[in-house]
Amino acid sequence: MNEKIVTIDCIDSYNKLVGVETLHPLVTVLDVKDIPEWMNGAVVRYSLYALFLKQGEGCSLRYGREKYDYQAGSIVTFAPGQSVNVEWREGLPMPPSRALLFHPDLIYGTPLGKKIQEYAFFDYSQREALHVSDRERAIIMGLLDQIASEMEHPVDHHSQTLITDAISLLLDYCMRYYDRQFITRHKVCSDIFSAFEQQVKEYFKDGHAERAGIPTVAYFADRANLSTSYFGDLIKKEAGMTAQSYIQDAVISQSKQLLMEQRLTINEIAYRLGFQYPQHFTRLFKNKVGMTPNQYRRQAV
Repeated sequence: MNEKIVTIDCIDSYNKLVGVETLHPLVTVLDVKDIPEWMNGAVVRYSLYALFLKQGEGCSLRYGREKYDYQAGSIVTFAPGQSVNVEWREGLPMPPSRALLFHPDLIYGTPLGKKIQEYAFFDYSQREALHVSDRERAIIMGLLDQIASEMEHPVDHHSQTLITDAISLLLDYCMRYYDRQFITRHKVCSDIFSAFEQQVKEYFKDGHAERAGIPTVAYFADRANLSTSYFGDLIKKEAGMTAQSYIQDAVISQSKQLLMEQRLTINEIAYRLGFQYPQHFTRLFKNKVGMTPNQYRRQAV
């Protein structure tokens, strides 16, 4: 069966889809209530940044091959280039949500444009939705109202600054709430980190590194069924270092053990750890330890 594909490439196309007037060509804030029934199960491809605050029950998202509940009071975000499948209960209307969508052109040359990459949650998969309290929801709604109010003002040379500053503030609050969510879910996060620690050890122990190469953050994120961005943020909050740094430290730890085995050459150690080129291993080791592998081996002896 062919999937229905809907491409949202500009603000006006989304506004027309839901039947509202376009007040600004690069940004919209709207109540999403009347999505056409034919869109149930369709794949929506975004060329915009989008944030949805769900206000009702009975809707789920499918991202890739997995399906997740999208609860009332939760926020999901999409970045340009992402696709998502939206489904709701047959015979019932699409549950209402409040939405903010803005085109990348809106933020070029603005402070928000320079820091948009810092909002890592745009790259989280939809199973990692942000769940907000009533108080947090009220703050988000207030900022959406502020952006909507500015959209109704005739466009002048202040418009872009006022709108992008308000969007930036809203995204800053989302970052704060995600930090809170990591804390309140510490037990779950701690279990994921413990599994990550064990998987890193096993990766080297069973010779997987030699067969598949140096382990990546994406590899372990996939094992945890999480997006790379969300997994990286979770590990950083649990371990106090990035997942990449943790993996590199594990590589160095393994290499020190192997350096004590005089039967292995530096090149053999590099290949066993998953390096395609031994000089890359030597460079990483020197950066981390302050001396080359050969110098370390001689000193240890």
